[in-house]
Amino acid sequence: MLITEQDLRQTIEMLCIEERVPGEHLLRKIETAVDFSYIYDLVWSHYSVGRGRPSIDPVVLFKMVLLQHLYGIPTGSSSNTQR
Repeated sequence: MLITEQDLRQTIEMLCIEERVPGEHLLRKIETAVDFSYIYDLVWSHYSVGRGRPSIDPVVLFKMVLLQHLYGIPTGSSSNTQR
C-alpha cells in the first residue's frame, strides 16, 4: 500500500516514554538521585506573582541546560560561530 505525505499528516502516534527509556539510563539515575526542588528556593525572588506572562518552570529550564551539557548540544544562540 502506498502511503503519501498527506496520509502521514493524519496519523497520530501514541508512545510512553517510560517504556522507551531503559531503567538503567543515566537520566533516570540522575532523576532518582537529585532532588531538583531546591531550585525553586534559589529563584523565587526573581519571579513576580500575578504579573507578566506565565513563566517556564525553572526546574525544566535547569534540566534543559543540564541535557545540553551532558550531550554536547549547542544552544543555537552562539554569536562566535565560525564559517
